[in-house]
Amino acid sequence: MYLVESKGGAIGCMLLSLLFLGTWPAVLTLLERRGRLPQHTYLDYTLTNLLAAVIIAFTFGEIGNSTIQKPNFLNQLSQDNFPSVLFAMAGGVVLSLGNLATQYAWAFVGLSVTEVVTSSITVVIGTTLNYYLDDKINRAEILFPGVGCFLIAVCFGSAVHASNAADNKAKLTSFSKDNAAIKDAPISNEMNANSATKEDLENGNGTKEKAKFGTANFLIELENRRAIKVFGKGSLIGLAITFFAGFCFSLFSPAFNLATNDQWHTLKSGVPHLSVYTAFFYFSVSCFVIAVILNISFLYRPVLNLPKSSIKAYLSDWNGRGWALLAGFLCGFGNGLQFMGGQAAGYAAADAVQALPLVSTFWGILLFGEYRRSSRRTYVLLVGMLSMFVVAVGVLMASSGHRK
Repeated sequence: MYLVESKGGAIGCMLLSLLFLGTWPAVLTLLERRGRLPQHTYLDYTLTNLLAAVIIAFTFGEIGNSTIQKPNFLNQLSQDNFPSVLFAMAGGVVLSLGNLATQYAWAFVGLSVTEVVTSSITVVIGTTLNYYLDDKINRAEILFPGVGCFLIAVCFGSAVHASNAADNKAKLTSFSKDNAAIKDAPISNEMNANSATKEDLENGNGTKEKAKFGTANFLIELENRRAIKVFGKGSLIGLAITFFAGFCFSLFSPAFNLATNDQWHTLKSGVPHLSVYTAFFYFSVSCFVIAVILNISFLYRPVLNLPKSSIKAYLSDWNGRGWALLAGFLCGFGNGLQFMGGQAAGYAAADAVQALPLVSTFWGILLFGEYRRSSRRTYVLLVGMLSMFVVAVGVLMASSGHRK
């Protein structure tokens, strides 16, 4: 099997993983905003997410000769390594729960803030656990200041969400008052036409021109079009889902670390550790099983007032299916690259890929117009949040050690 053995190769894996893991959330957000049910999207996504792990296992996991201490993927499937398999599958379960939760959090909190908060919680808890599991191979004097930067970013992210929510509320309130003033004023033919246009936009039926990012018209059009309706729901719902997802994410990397390095000595004497490719395969299988079970149940018993669906409706829904399948590949290969880098340089340093909000925020602003026409306070907080992430990713990568 192929192993990443150099620090440079490990950092290269982390950077590529950062790009992939920061992009797939934007793809799923795009589909939700176009009105595709998240249950349909996630079922498509989880298929290619598993397929990516299979591809990695049968390529990198089968390259070169198999040895007793470093067996190839297929050889390990028949070995007595059940305790390590359980750790890998436990990691897949919590990752699946976290990914599923974030799909709903993006609608309430926004792509950028959701990714910031979940990634920061992942680093604060997960990186600390990985540091001790990895026998402190990372430089603590560099690693933990990076963790501190992520913790500060959690505070900035929460403040950005609160400020942006207040901005949107002010826009919608002003829009309602303007409409009320128009209805109460003496009506001319020209004003009648303008009022009709506004009503069309409010109902999502406007045809003259597309509403500009950040305006009240845009927010109303988005609400009418999207799958998950958020108007009238408290912001605490989104933050609660986000914090739950972050806690789940913080556990999957330590579980994977235990699966591949057996720090708790659960394997019998002479049994080789799971390779990163075998562990990733079992990890992805459990992730797939949990996702399928939960999303099929959500088809018939949806949450957050989503419409009911069925397996038949899912199979016939080809609107955006290609994008959902692409997102699964991006996430699968992104996770695989993260684990390959972590096996070489330490999983604590590999958690630098949790700076993926840098990528997600870029897509959020470019594709979805997040934070357009917001207040100065929101922009200041947004810059502070991103600055902390830039510092954090550099510091965590600089703390990389080398596994003996």
